Amino acid sequence: MTNENIKLLYDGAKMLGMDISDEALAAFAEYYNKLISWNERVNLTAITCERDVVIKHFLDSLTLIRYLPANAKSLVDVGTGAGFPGIPVKLVKRYLSLTLVDSLNKRINFLNELIADFSLTGINVVHSRAEDLGRNPSHRENYDVGTARAVASLPVLCEYILPLVRTGGVFIAMKGSEIQNELFESERAISVLGGKLETVEKFMLPFENMERHIILIKKIRQTPAQYPRKSGKPTKSPIS
Repeated sequence: MTNENIKLLYDGAKMLGMDISDEALAAFAEYYNKLISWNERVNLTAITCERDVVIKHFLDSLTLIRYLPANAKSLVDVGTGAGFPGIPVKLVKRYLSLTLVDSLNKRINFLNELIADFSLTGINVVHSRAEDLGRNPSHRENYDVGTARAVASLPVLCEYILPLVRTGGVFIAMKGSEIQNELFESERAISVLGGKLETVEKFMLPFENMERHIILIKKIRQTPAQYPRKSGKPTKSPIS
């Protein structure tokens, strides 16, 4: 990654209210190099321009940090793909225990190599569908924070992620500009699954005229045992 785009990352993070260490900046540069190298063989991202990766992947992922509860120690990132937003968050907040979840083995292989190269600790990479993970006692209602980025509509995401979040924890959904219909359509799912809509924040991504939203859903009670439903059901028939 060029010095210009490393500075872009540093300055963008400053705009988001955080400092990135030299060690983390070097890791982000290596992250970019490995992402592009792997992307020639495995379809990890359609965004490959260096500047665009910095803004639309790295900085966009880091917007999550402002909404992490002060006492949060564990984060599950569902449908993480090439590691977004989990890996960028971990590079800045090393104390977080991070679980990355994806259903495609080729992405899991990329993540495992990336983590080994960075010598990162406190990361668990899980090859699983979200519906199956939510029924696994080792993961169900086990996390302080659950998140997802560009994975599915909000009603579907609620069924994927709220079963993984402990009572008192939060689900932080990362969304683009058009969210009103999703918010309306997810009202029942949020309630049924034990959540309560807390905050909807709108902001512009640094250096780009791109509107983004963070949707914060508090887990106020346990998710009923019948959720999540079997694989594929949340997508085909969202709770409504």
